[in-house]
Amino acid sequence: MYDLIVVGGGPAGLTAALYARRAGKSVLIIEKSTFGGQITYSPKVENIPGFVSLTGNEFAEKLVEQVLEQGADVEMAEVLSLRDGDVKTVVTDSGEYEAKAVIIATGAKHRMLGLEREEQFVGEGISFCAVCDGAFYKDKTVGVVGGGNSALQEAILLSEQCAKVYVFQNLDTLTGEKKLQEQLFAKENVEIITGVMLKELLGEDFLSGVIVEGKERREVALDGLFVAIGLIPQNEPFAEHVKLNDWGYVDADESCLTDVKGIFTAGDCRSKKIRQVATAASDGAVAALAACDYIDSF
Repeated sequence: MYDLIVVGGGPAGLTAALYARRAGKSVLIIEKSTFGGQITYSPKVENIPGFVSLTGNEFAEKLVEQVLEQGADVEMAEVLSLRDGDVKTVVTDSGEYEAKAVIIATGAKHRMLGLEREEQFVGEGISFCAVCDGAFYKDKTVGVVGGGNSALQEAILLSEQCAKVYVFQNLDTLTGEKKLQEQLFAKENVEIITGVMLKELLGEDFLSGVIVEGKERREVALDGLFVAIGLIPQNEPFAEHVKLNDWGYVDADESCLTDVKGIFTAGDCRSKKIRQVATAASDGAVAALAACDYIDSF
């Protein structure tokens, strides 16, 4: 039996494991696919404290190396469910593992457009975060897909750096807050195109534009495309064990405690406002220290 099982190998989960190991706890990290989470899609990252610039993969590799050096165990498996009790049992597709406490750090994945070659262009013209990647498109032309608050905020931020910003919305009107809409309408370098669907991504190795279709079919040349149509939290295995909010995120306060004793959460999978690599790492530290306190009283 482990002191702590961390489900998820992104920045939140790896940071949690790091803090728990330094506190002398035995730790197992269970990851189903790739260490690093969403940050690995970023070809260049300049907003991680302590690093002027590096790729998302480089950051993930450094963090994994640091955690393994501290002695954490790793299991590549998909978590299927969780059994609660004084001892927590994490059920995976390759076996069951027991621990005194569990940290859910499964992250969230971006909703995709479902277009051909979309995965190919992620990091090669398709991005999901203007804060992370907007500076790479300074004085260039970009598009934003979506009409909600997140999309409008992305477009506003990009309009301050880019020469031209297109906003593509499948509905006939934007759905974001009125104040955000007013800010966007006031931007002279923003063109809002409503009632259209993206039908095709253009380019060879790097995205060069899109084809949109509404009342007419139109080709729009772009240097980059920001997809802002929502996130999908990866919390399905825990839906019957911890409280989720209406959007499927683990309901937890700033101390990363769930409504179940001994189960904590960290990172993009939990209810929070800001989802960045720095806040994910912060969550991991907070959750780990709270879990260590719980384990000490076990």
